Amino acid sequence: MAYDTIAQQWRAPPALPVLKLVAAAVVLALGILLAEGDPLRPALGGLAAAVLTGWGLRDLVAPVRLAVDATGITVPAGLLSRRHLPWRAVESIQVQRRSGRGLAGPTLEIDAGESLHLFSRLDLGADPAEVADALLTARAGRFEDNR
Repeated sequence: MAYDTIAQQWRAPPALPVLKLVAAAVVLALGILLAEGDPLRPALGGLAAAVLTGWGLRDLVAPVRLAVDATGITVPAGLLSRRHLPWRAVESIQVQRRSGRGLAGPTLEIDAGESLHLFSRLDLGADPAEVADALLTARAGRFEDNR
């Protein structure tokens, strides 16, 4: 089977947007319930709820975070758009292991020279190391086809 007919994609787990929308409702409710006459608490709760709702809706509207095909990799560009990186633009694909500062666990790092794309397990719905292996295999398969 020729590689150019194979494409693979990774997406946020389906439960994630639901969790974000539920969290938005809880934060808003807490802001209102704990207001005690203070207008700032419901306002902050509403603001946090709006951010969580937007984030959850983005996961529902554009769940695919990363896609690969014979020509290269497609990554997010902004909230709802995508950008295709041809293989020649991809300088490196590696898994970084960081801890602390909110970045615990492995992170897939795709360096495209002018841009750096980072993906966690929650972005991909899979282990970043497995995704890196798949990307490297796809890249190697493409380069072998061009020889």
